[in-house]
Amino acid sequence: MFRVTVRDHIMIAHSFRGEVFGPAQQLHGATFVVDATFHRPDLDADNIVVDIGLATEHLNAALADLNYRNLDDVEEFAGTNTSTEFLAKVIADRLAAAVAAGSLGPGASGLSAVEVTLHESHVASASYQRDL
Repeated sequence: MFRVTVRDHIMIAHSFRGEVFGPAQQLHGATFVVDATFHRPDLDADNIVVDIGLATEHLNAALADLNYRNLDDVEEFAGTNTSTEFLAKVIADRLAAAVAAGSLGPGASGLSAVEVTLHESHVASASYQRDL
């Protein structure tokens, strides 16, 4: 399996509901380093996994409306704990939609999966991988 990863970051604020979250039940900020990894079993006709420039642009676009936002105020997430795992899925789904729409170029039709990892710090991260 071949993989290409592109990286960006977002800065958000949010709070959680539930005792399991302890002090994170209060409004707090987070800066996530976001990796999007594109998988495919074989290289395309140009011997690449995906156009890195387009992948980078679409990762940035998938993050744009989250960056510098209080996610508690985003209607789409009303009543939802916007955990790191949850956000990884949201971003992966957005990238999968871009692949399905052909926005990552014709070679992207051979992609088999996309995986998004949000790094909370140098010691903790969460990922979500979905088939395409």
